[in-house]
Amino acid sequence: MNKRYNSLDEFYKNKFGCKIAKISLNGNFTCPNIDGTKAYGGCTFCLAGSSMYGGNKQDSLLNQFYTGIKKVQTKWKNAKYIAYFQANTNTYDTVDNLKKKFEPFLNIPNVVGIDISTRADSINEDILNYLEELNKKTFLTVELGLQTIHEKTRKTLNRFEDLEDIIKISKELKKRNINTVVHIINGFKDETKENMLETIKFVNKLNVDGIKIHMLFIEKGTKMSQEYIKNPFHILTLTEFVDIVCDQIELLNKNIIIYRLTGDPNKDLTIEPKWTHKKFVVLNEIDKELKKRNSFQGIKSK
Repeated sequence: MNKRYNSLDEFYKNKFGCKIAKISLNGNFTCPNIDGTKAYGGCTFCLAGSSMYGGNKQDSLLNQFYTGIKKVQTKWKNAKYIAYFQANTNTYDTVDNLKKKFEPFLNIPNVVGIDISTRADSINEDILNYLEELNKKTFLTVELGLQTIHEKTRKTLNRFEDLEDIIKISKELKKRNINTVVHIINGFKDETKENMLETIKFVNKLNVDGIKIHMLFIEKGTKMSQEYIKNPFHILTLTEFVDIVCDQIELLNKNIIIYRLTGDPNKDLTIEPKWTHKKFVVLNEIDKELKKRNSFQGIKSK
């Protein structure tokens, strides 16, 4: 282990024997808390309901994919690829429509997997059965947005998704041997360090394969940014974030792969915190703190 935790790069190298590049795609999906099924406007921290993430939604999926490949080939000439359906809720559709979007990537050379970001409440029995079929044809990953387990926070985020759905769907995905990842966010208003550690303890019980740990950032154009401008609240400092993440790593089950330890905010849109723009500084500070503590994932130094 090159790191003191199970890193995604090492996991991919062990599994595929080479560098893996995830190509972000925008499949023009919506979301149940954008279109009014559960709520309108999306999560308060989400810019235009996440539509900024992934490729250009005006372009076809394949064009987005090949454009993405051209960008990463300048860094990694011998990489293989995962088609990453990132924007919005990527199972919020009929099975027939999902097939039309996912399956063109099954026969593209050097595409070793498909990664689908979604919400647990947007995966029904038919979709579970289809994902099970898809998993037999490629390395499938399903990412579930958890963010936090605390209901008070979830309500203020306009999230409108039950934790019971997360528990149920993560179990169903694992029954089908589908690689499952959850997202959490540190730094929500009024959440304490202990609250954030409780979210990690919940993740441990889900028996998922991976986790993405994000820092909350306030971006121009979101509902949260409007609230923050009117009533600013404490944003975690880099030192506070590193301390919390290292505590979370010490608590996290040893077998869980850490897919991410910070976010990638848009520099032109970020209101706070600006320190998130220096991704490698953040990662280095986490490494230094773990070394200082002599701690590892799942192991707290005495």
